[in-house]
Amino acid sequence: MTYVNDAWALTGKCLVTFALAGVLGACGGEGPTRARNGIAYDELTTGTTPPRGERISYGPDSLQFGEIRLPAGKTKVPIVVLIHGGCWRAEFDITHLSHAADALTRAGYATWTIEYRRVGNPGGGWPGTFTDVARGLDYTRQLGKRFSRLDTTRLVIVGHSAGGQLALWAASRKRGEHLDGVPVAAAPIAVTGVVSLAGITDLRSYGTGTGSCNRSVAALMGGTPAEFPERYSAVNPAERIPLGVRVRFVHGKQDSIVPLSESESMLALVRASGGDARLSAIESAGHFDLVAPVSAAWRDVLGAVRELAAGKRLANTSMERENKR
Repeated sequence: MTYVNDAWALTGKCLVTFALAGVLGACGGEGPTRARNGIAYDELTTGTTPPRGERISYGPDSLQFGEIRLPAGKTKVPIVVLIHGGCWRAEFDITHLSHAADALTRAGYATWTIEYRRVGNPGGGWPGTFTDVARGLDYTRQLGKRFSRLDTTRLVIVGHSAGGQLALWAASRKRGEHLDGVPVAAAPIAVTGVVSLAGITDLRSYGTGTGSCNRSVAALMGGTPAEFPERYSAVNPAERIPLGVRVRFVHGKQDSIVPLSESESMLALVRASGGDARLSAIESAGHFDLVAPVSAAWRDVLGAVRELAAGKRLANTSMERENKR
């Protein structure tokens, strides 16, 4: 499977096996491979991949499911909700986050990786992609009842690329919100923090680009900002700052799919609103390095998750205030 968004066609590099005791390269070396940059999409989806987590449906459609993984032990653990990218398009699914989910679980976190309907899937696009993500995220309440080890008071969302847009939007929801009459926040679960990995943060500006991923914005939204201004305002992170939620941005300076400016501008907006936000801009990292545990960038990703998962939710967040009504 090859991504066709210009730089999303990053294929042909040696495949990597992420093994239990370390990272073993299939490029001629027998021992552990050093952390590196320039990970290709196909490296995350072909070759040896970790066993998938337990699949649990959060809705009736075949694509409304998540994969849960629990770390070893018996103590309570934070839960990390992973939202994959792929330009919101049907051909790119949950698979390429399997290494990241496995690595986070081995680091001591429960992970819940959400699949959702995308552009090209029946019911995907507007508003189904968004309603699925909201439903999958809020389903963590049911997971907390089913798996007693889950500490849902320490819930971190990690979203990559288009998944970063979905993560930031989901964290900003307020009780009672709907999209074209479809509820997306009947009782939104409170979020401790969001880690945006090369996230798309401004649908309006990003959608003006010429790459295939840029062009996917209009397909997702059902039209342009001029045609549906209310739709864009309802889900665009740049217009919906997740107040009271800590945000950590991680972005590679060599990313040719989502420019670093997407994270830089959103960082400024969150800080201007009084929010707690930081950016790790990684000199040699590309787009997929951020979801590859073998990459040099993974240390920054894991550090952001650890920082957010270690703390409780900020007091008196907008979401908590809405939920108390």
